[in-house]
Amino acid sequence: MRSDLDGRVVLVTGAGSGIGQATALEVVTRGGSVLALDRSEVGLVETATRAAAAGGRIETSTGDVGDEDAVAYAVARAVGCFGRLDGLVTCAGIFAGDDLQPLENVTLDTFLKVLQVNLAGTFLAIKHAIPHLARDEGESSGSVVTVASTAAIRGHGIGTGYTASKGGVAALTRLAAVQGGPKGIRANCICPGGVNTPMAGDTWKSEDALRRARRTVPLGHVAEAEDIASVAGFLLSDDARHVTGQVFAVDGGATVA
Repeated sequence: MRSDLDGRVVLVTGAGSGIGQATALEVVTRGGSVLALDRSEVGLVETATRAAAAGGRIETSTGDVGDEDAVAYAVARAVGCFGRLDGLVTCAGIFAGDDLQPLENVTLDTFLKVLQVNLAGTFLAIKHAIPHLARDEGESSGSVVTVASTAAIRGHGIGTGYTASKGGVAALTRLAAVQGGPKGIRANCICPGGVNTPMAGDTWKSEDALRRARRTVPLGHVAEAEDIASVAGFLLSDDARHVTGQVFAVDGGATVA
């Protein structure tokens, strides 16, 4: 077990499955403590069980990141349970089936529904975490890690609300880096490409999909949630103490192919 996050307390949103769950487990296996926020109680129980089995300290909070009261409560619970907050990783996000069609056919309700979770949820988490992440000179910096998508870097051709929301997350992260720097807060954004997670469903399970990945991804395979979580762990740690305002494509090279 690594100890580079020893003593750190990290709030992870969307921690009930996928990248969020993998990130929560990454933090505890590196010595940190986690407040896991998700709207799925079942998912949180699974995350907490796995974290406890790994010897980690974890508390949970059930709620939707698009609900400001739920986010404020989760931040307060993290500080109340562990006495501090050192990091935030915003993994909560959704697709909407009605969003996956030509832009002119997407309704405003669908567009705003996706933005409420993916973009407003990220904003709310950062907003409420910032007062607790501020550090005096000489202390290890507080760290915000947002999770967007390669849709923030290049147009995927479908998913109007999803693409807009993830582009907004990347821009919001840059703003947080500029405003947070004088307060001793770093902010960076991870943009995953294809990842084999529950949110992706069966997208990456067919032989056709795997052949497509081998053809379009220079490294030749689809990422697992742990591949993204390990980058989040790095950005939370002092190894990244001079890294802020950056947007990292973690996509096996797909955006440069």
